Amino acid sequence: MITAIVQVRCSRDLIPETAEAIAAIEGVAEVYSVSGEWDLIAILKVKTYDDIAKFVTEQLVQVPGIVRTNTISAFRVYSKRDREAGFTLGEH
Repeated sequence: MITAIVQVRCSRDLIPETAEAIAAIEGVAEVYSVSGEWDLIAILKVKTYDDIAKFVTEQLVQVPGIVRTNTISAFRVYSKRDREAGFTLGEH
């Protein structure tokens, strides 16, 4: 599974509607409303890099209210849950 983080700047008056529309797209695991330079962060979990390209260039461009996006591809995940799961490998 490939994870991509998509930062979204959108029209202030359409943030909730834009977030809901993004969340409805296949492959989107979560959408967060955030503070700072970006308005939303979408977590995309897909099978191929082509799926990321399709999401950004075909599906995301159809969502009303989006002004700008920035896509970040994740290489590895580091989390407490994943670290703890590694210690239980092979146990029944």
